[in-house]
Amino acid sequence: MSESPSAPAASPAATTAAVPSPTAPPAIPTTPEPRTLLVKVFGKDRPGITTGLFTTLAEYGVDVVDFEQVVTRGRIVLCALVTAPPLEGELRANLHQWAEGQRLQAEVISGTGDNRPRGEGRSHVTVLGHPLSASAVAALSARITGCGGNIDRVFRLAKYPVTAVELAVSGVPTAVLRAALAPEAAAQRVDVAVVRSGLQRRAKRLIVMDVDSTLIQDEVIELFAAHAGCEEQVAEITASAMRGEIDFAESLRARVALLAGLDEAVVAKVRASVRLTPGARTLIRTLKRLGYQVAVVSGGFTQVTDDLVDRLGLDFAAANTLEAVDGKFTGRVVGEIVDRAGKARMLERFAVEAGVALEQTVAIGDGANDLDMLNAAGLGIAFNAKPVVREAADTAVNVPFLDTVLYLLGISREEVEDADGVSLPSS
Repeated sequence: MSESPSAPAASPAATTAAVPSPTAPPAIPTTPEPRTLLVKVFGKDRPGITTGLFTTLAEYGVDVVDFEQVVTRGRIVLCALVTAPPLEGELRANLHQWAEGQRLQAEVISGTGDNRPRGEGRSHVTVLGHPLSASAVAALSARITGCGGNIDRVFRLAKYPVTAVELAVSGVPTAVLRAALAPEAAAQRVDVAVVRSGLQRRAKRLIVMDVDSTLIQDEVIELFAAHAGCEEQVAEITASAMRGEIDFAESLRARVALLAGLDEAVVAKVRASVRLTPGARTLIRTLKRLGYQVAVVSGGFTQVTDDLVDRLGLDFAAANTLEAVDGKFTGRVVGEIVDRAGKARMLERFAVEAGVALEQTVAIGDGANDLDMLNAAGLGIAFNAKPVVREAADTAVNVPFLDTVLYLLGISREEVEDADGVSLPSS
């Protein structure tokens, strides 16, 4: 029969639906999620529990999808995610019987598939407390949940001199998580560092530190000023500069001018009086063992930093140089001043010389003249810093132990102590 001329023509949409598009991707057949069992065992820890559990599971030919184990104060929590066998009921009965024989408690939960996949935006969150209170943990975890994050794993890095734990968090961009946790960390008086997960965290790095009140406990120019009889005047100018109230270069010239006429021989006495910050040697020794390169950049003086380079085996250093004529300081510095902008330039120069990408650098400082350097680095750490610096840095450490920086890099106290117990081969 011929088509009636009045019959409506097929619409474009109908035509498209009727004729598959040649560019449409082929349908991917879906595979049903396999059934799994989550086996949880908990109780008093003793040797052989892990072996016993998996020996029992092996009798049923199951595959291990995932398992985790934690021991805290002699109590074990062991979880195993395995494929469900045909004789699931028999397996359950034997698991409970084995657990009772070991004086353990066991729980078996059936379901489908693997663990819930971790969300996009993965970060490591390091929390340092001295002490770490339950209220602080509650507040921080609530912040993580509130911005859409999920805590996937928790690992203790250290129990002394501070309590340090690392949280693996997913589901929220690192920058968003950092912004959410920073005010809560300040409110709870704990230190929190948030860094993006990935291979870059394990890559070879460059650490650049400020010197005065960071690597060492002293302000070097004040040590010189004590010999010149103008310590109080210099300290007042230094404090104002570190708070960002006056330009650093201006403050340096004003302080150095007060040293005019001081005998150059006091350098040896100043070097001898310098006190390293607790944990400084441990930090540098551990970083060097890991293949890191370590640098210092200082608004202080080469008369002291050169000695630190030799004593600590540092790779790079930059500082100002006091001018001396006929054995007396002139009250001036030689060459370009290492100021706030200069510190950032030195960081970039050291990174190039070390062959390290700028995002793989870590900067540590305490004063306003460190801000450009902290912001330029991949990770900027404010160490016992002035408020203006703490607020601007990626993270802050407010305990007087410089080696706590290792925890922010995911290095545990046990790893540090193990490394210290192993003799390194002589080069």
